[in-house]
Amino acid sequence: MTKKIKKTKKSNPSILSRRDILRIAGATGTAALITGLVTSGPLSPDAVEGIKRDSNGHGAELGEHLWNMVIDLEKCIGCQYCIWACQAINDVPEDKMRWNVGFPERTENGTDFFMTRPCLHCQDAPCVKVCPVGATWIREDGIVAMDYDRCIGCRYCQVACPYDARRFNWKVSEEENPYQPTWGSAEVERRSRGVIEKCTFCVHRIDRGLQQGLMPGIDQAATPACVNACPVGARIFGDVNNPESPISVYLKQNDTFRIREDFGTEPKVHYVRPETKEA
Repeated sequence: MTKKIKKTKKSNPSILSRRDILRIAGATGTAALITGLVTSGPLSPDAVEGIKRDSNGHGAELGEHLWNMVIDLEKCIGCQYCIWACQAINDVPEDKMRWNVGFPERTENGTDFFMTRPCLHCQDAPCVKVCPVGATWIREDGIVAMDYDRCIGCRYCQVACPYDARRFNWKVSEEENPYQPTWGSAEVERRSRGVIEKCTFCVHRIDRGLQQGLMPGIDQAATPACVNACPVGARIFGDVNNPESPISVYLKQNDTFRIREDFGTEPKVHYVRPETKEA
């Protein structure tokens, strides 16, 4: 008996569907392939309508404000209040999904300190470059924003981020938030299954505060929760476009560094080094 071979309709090899891309990415697990597929052509961020970008596709043209943060590792006492406040305000009940992470660290010279890291809101953000649907972009004020309704959960941005600042929501969390109400009440909706989550600099507070005539970094109601929660003033937030803002003055008076500046990502989070122990 002759076996019949089922004929299939040939598809255009020059066009890849989103499902094709996800299948290839899952099979290979390589960031290089993912980046190659989505940084040019019809799937590139430049091809996505409705998102404002500059001529190079690296983000929006900067506007009136440019929000930055300083984390003073010398002052930080490792209390984790900033982490818990972030989880409460942004309704992140699971520790493994933290947007603002922290951990004990030690310098090469033996100085112990507590390292904390939110999203660094890079001006030349790799995550923005690889998103095939424009679900993440750079606002005019420098904040790397997320549109959770637009996100398709491909996780390209998570692979591209060199700072491990993004979390993928594998399931709808129905757990009670153990950090509420002690560290605050939820001010944003809990995200749905299948999207990438990240620190937003509490953008909802910033936007609402500006509308009310408040200044982020000065008025608590308009300032990120992590900054307000710090009991020792180790976090400073504000507008670096304003030379008289507290953060601009602080940056002029103190030596700071940014994580892996050699990447060329231009992070908007600056750090003060912990004091080095004398040999």
